[in-house]
Amino acid sequence: MSGYTNPELLITAADLARALEEGPRPLVIDLRPPEDFAGGHIVGAVHLDLWGVSLIDTDPAPLKAFMWMVDHLFNLRGVDAKTPVVLYDEQSGIRAARAFWFLEYFGHPRVQVLDGGFGRWVHAGLPVTRAAAPPPKSSWAGVPQEQTIATWRDVKERLGRRDVVILDTRSDGEYAGTTVRAKRGGAIPGAVHIEWTRNLGPDGAFKPAGELRAMYEAAGVTPDKEVVTYCQGGYRAAHSYLALRLLGYPRVRTYTGSWKEWGDREDLPIERR
Repeated sequence: MSGYTNPELLITAADLARALEEGPRPLVIDLRPPEDFAGGHIVGAVHLDLWGVSLIDTDPAPLKAFMWMVDHLFNLRGVDAKTPVVLYDEQSGIRAARAFWFLEYFGHPRVQVLDGGFGRWVHAGLPVTRAAAPPPKSSWAGVPQEQTIATWRDVKERLGRRDVVILDTRSDGEYAGTTVRAKRGGAIPGAVHIEWTRNLGPDGAFKPAGELRAMYEAAGVTPDKEVVTYCQGGYRAAHSYLALRLLGYPRVRTYTGSWKEWGDREDLPIERR
């Protein structure tokens, strides 16, 4: 993980195993589907499946209600400000990245993603169990970090600004408008396209810092600009948010309503390529 500006956002399988053995012991959250968790997971991990938990209306009232619900889900898994949190899915994937973004939004002081995920853990021969205990509970209430999120209004206000990059993290077909997953197909005007999968190497871990930095800067996604990431429902966007946070980009937001909200609203402009 050398070369990242913020390497502490990731944790290796070996370092996690050491923390679980020697302390301070983090709260480990498995974001994989429930059947995968039931088939075997890291010892002591609690399960939280956030798949499908998305918001398609980022006006103030629905956004507030949605974030309250997500905060409550973390409470039910024992998340508090005093305990470090380690998140994982099968690889360094979008499920873990989405949870990472949520916890950064809520202002948690110590969140990490297991680089390479459960696949890397198993490959290293580290212990796996099928046993599970009821998760702890907490009453922690996060404090929203508004600089991490963008609403449709925020995105609209930023269209055409030279100091802002809108980053589309979807597939080629979605970006071109040939794959339609909302009322309209296409992209947010002026968006730069880098599919989220390009953040990862063949082993499912994040690419070296130099490769990531070169890829983004070649596309005009540079640290001097504010970057707003989006996809269909916020998962892939959160992955690229994490990649840019690793590289130390100082101003990164995720448009949590993403294309499902933007593409459904016929009052918002789109481009087709």
